[in-house]
Amino acid sequence: MTLKRRKIFLYLAVLAILCQLIPIDRSNPPVTAGVQVPQELHDVFSRACFDCHSHETVWPWYSRIAPFSWLVALDVHEGRHHLNFSTWGEYPLEKQQKLREKIWESVKEGDMPPLQYFPAHPEARLTEQDKALIFGWTGTFEGHQ
Repeated sequence: MTLKRRKIFLYLAVLAILCQLIPIDRSNPPVTAGVQVPQELHDVFSRACFDCHSHETVWPWYSRIAPFSWLVALDVHEGRHHLNFSTWGEYPLEKQQKLREKIWESVKEGDMPPLQYFPAHPEARLTEQDKALIFGWTGTFEGHQ
């Protein structure tokens, strides 16, 4: 290895180590007004949605290693911003209904859970039964599909 390559490698190694020092918020605030659904549907949400859309996130080991930690934290914070099952009861009823419609639309289109989530979380794949439970809960009627 040439001296120039060694220096580049050393700089990259130092940079990688320094990246680990950047603080990332991996907090799970208390559940203040969690979504009230039948246990069977709660289990589906817990398995497929809660990691990004609740304060019950299970932070995987790779969420502690930069740059993956940045991506995971960004996904969780954005997910909670758009929909948070841990504060569901604090949403006005009109917003809850709009979110239910968005949830069904996202599930129906295959946008949720996102494809990049499956390699580390294969259990999050929704079965037809899971989708039927979500469809029933959203209150969506055939005319709105």
